[in-house]
Amino acid sequence: MMLPTLRQLQYLKLLSEHGSFSRAAENAHVTQPTLSAGIQELEKILGAPVVDRARSGVILTAAGQEAVRRAEDILTRAEDLVQAARGAGQPLAGRFRLGVIPTVAPYLLPRALPVLRDRFPKLKLFLREDLTQRLIGALKAGALDAALIALPYDMSGLDWAHVEDDELLAAAPANHPMAASTRVDPDSLRGDDLILLEDGHCLRDHALAACGLEPPKGVGEEESFAATSLPTLVQMIGSGLGVSFLPAMAVQAGLTDKAAVTVRPLATEHPSREIVVAWRSGSSRSVEGRLLAETLREAV
Repeated sequence: MMLPTLRQLQYLKLLSEHGSFSRAAENAHVTQPTLSAGIQELEKILGAPVVDRARSGVILTAAGQEAVRRAEDILTRAEDLVQAARGAGQPLAGRFRLGVIPTVAPYLLPRALPVLRDRFPKLKLFLREDLTQRLIGALKAGALDAALIALPYDMSGLDWAHVEDDELLAAAPANHPMAASTRVDPDSLRGDDLILLEDGHCLRDHALAACGLEPPKGVGEEESFAATSLPTLVQMIGSGLGVSFLPAMAVQAGLTDKAAVTVRPLATEHPSREIVVAWRSGSSRSVEGRLLAETLREAV
């Protein structure tokens, strides 16, 4: 039985991503006839057409969509093989693609990157900041080697190593009554307007779960104000729009230093999120993922 080559599968994957033979060929660094011939040979091997050619572009057939799904896994494993061979005996050397969530990146990386540079001078770190859901999707698709994220979260198909526990703190305007307290019961904030990050930020769910609170609702059951980032959230709190919860690592990094905001610990059990380095289960980068987590633990 003839089998597809990795190059043919790469052509199909690029065709799926770009929807055009010319753009796929450009990204594959080959001529369009070369890529087209590779796709035609792949169709002969599979015994089914993988693309429909239309004026609007390229449309994958059902067989083509299934082939792309399987090709992504094959290509990811092939890349893992190459990276494992190149990195044998030299962990964290060469290219390493790391995803980081926005509520961690600005506060942990400034401390960690100098340590990584000193300890692993041959490491070429490529960083991608994005929301947890998209980072995990990129991990599983092989577009990232590891991701620095926060738990709890659905981690099916992934392995991970602990970095640190990040305490969640109550935050309110500077003149809020909680300024007179050393610790704050989350129940005491139920009468205040609660502001959180936009849906999609895992910190939002972590704060609600840790404090046993429900998402805030506005008029007509539409959600009330939500912030796009932690700096925006702090400005909203300082302007008197409501109260919220902030990660200790951000506060320690100076997030609230110039804002009219009061921050206090929460009087509840384990009000924290767990920061971890995650990677695909079975990935050849697992040793490096654990080494990265160990290095970050020392840096924080």
